[in-house]
Amino acid sequence: MPSFPDLSTFGDALSRASGAAHSLRQAGQDLFQPTLRLGVTGLARSGKTVFTTALVHHLIRRTPMPAFRAAAEGRIRQTRLAHQPNDDVPRFAFEAHLEALVADRRWPASTSRTAELRLEIDFERTSRWRAGPATLSLDIVDYPGEWLLDLSLIDQSYLDWSRETVAASGRPGRAAAAAPWRAALAAVDPGAPADEAKAERLAEAFRAYLRALRQGPEAVATTPPGRFLMPGDLAGSPALTFAPLDLGAEVRIASGSLAALMQRRFESYKTRVVQPFFRDHFQRIERQIVLVDVLAAADGGPAALAELEEALDRVLMAFNAGRNSFLSRIFAPRADRVLFAATKADHIHHTSHDRLERLLRLLVGRAVRRTEAAGARVGTVALASVRATRETSIMEGRTSLRAVAGTPEAGERIGDDVFDGETEAAIFSGELPADPETVFTGGLEPGSLRFPRFRPPRIPVDAAGRSAALPHIRLDRALDFLLGDRLP
Repeated sequence: MPSFPDLSTFGDALSRASGAAHSLRQAGQDLFQPTLRLGVTGLARSGKTVFTTALVHHLIRRTPMPAFRAAAEGRIRQTRLAHQPNDDVPRFAFEAHLEALVADRRWPASTSRTAELRLEIDFERTSRWRAGPATLSLDIVDYPGEWLLDLSLIDQSYLDWSRETVAASGRPGRAAAAAPWRAALAAVDPGAPADEAKAERLAEAFRAYLRALRQGPEAVATTPPGRFLMPGDLAGSPALTFAPLDLGAEVRIASGSLAALMQRRFESYKTRVVQPFFRDHFQRIERQIVLVDVLAAADGGPAALAELEEALDRVLMAFNAGRNSFLSRIFAPRADRVLFAATKADHIHHTSHDRLERLLRLLVGRAVRRTEAAGARVGTVALASVRATRETSIMEGRTSLRAVAGTPEAGERIGDDVFDGETEAAIFSGELPADPETVFTGGLEPGSLRFPRFRPPRIPVDAAGRSAALPHIRLDRALDFLLGDRLP
């Protein structure tokens, strides 16, 4: 019997060779004009699009940024938008997002697919033997964090994933949301003949369960597959028509069964969706920022924080983190700097910002130690990419409370007050405990923090029609960590 080559293995080898060739060409180009690939990600509603828009806005405008050394020293001569680095990846819609923030005072749409943007930064080197003008190409890759969590599926079998997901749905905080899906599971026989209609109903019930988790107190975390809630261009595809099944420990999946259909589509999802994302986008990232809505998790209580901690640990495990050498940059680029950022720092008074950052460091502590052991640098910061509030104080009886003032969006509610989207309000958000450990043990009552969704700030416009720069909190510190050493 003649043997035939495994074409899938050949395809994988060809893809790896193509990736190495691309990296080799890029390394040759870097000798003349260095390029840095920056990944921007985070779980849902963490502010990825706003961060990327603000980053580009401030670099292009060369706004004063005291903590960003190259900018503070006046060494950034010009930053300009350049042509797309990849013709098959959508361009990040910077201009439209900036228009939404400044002209319409609305937050831009959330990240739902991978997008890229290239900037060219002209700057002055200060190094003695390389002093003089230079240019850094900055490729920004904006992608949903939920897709990043899918990388954990690569080494999982369908059986293991099913058992893990079904078991997790029985947790006290998830049981109610999972009840309709588990009822649908109980009504099917995994060993019955494959049935497309049943597969579609189970996939939709599972998707509804994931949507319920997103709306609940654990909204900061996610259960893969990430494309079920953010399908991008895969909406309606059979690659997303599968679900976990309630399978016993010793089960054997029979050919032609419903379980076999689900297993095949699970493996297809990994091969056609997860692996190409890893190979084409994620694997080549050298710097990474992960945006985290820590305040929402803290307000959700210990269960939400534990869920977020687990999700962040899985995020960092997905990174190929470590110190880069010339050869690693060619054949296997590593993320040599990773920054975790607690967003929406403008929702609390600055006197609590250090507490917010300590809570973030506690959440990522385990993952940070592992990553630093591999030779990468990991940082944390509390920031607001676009500051929507100003600080003030309010009186409660005879007590003066540190508060923030801004314009809550229409329909936002605090107690009996419902906001109209036009009226400014001063709000005491509450305080984070000085010891972040107590947040994990119930030291902060769930729901005690008050965080209405504020509209973007009103940006002044001068007589010539030029708008002022977007206000921020510590965006310059984040830029210095991510880019500073590449603008020496």
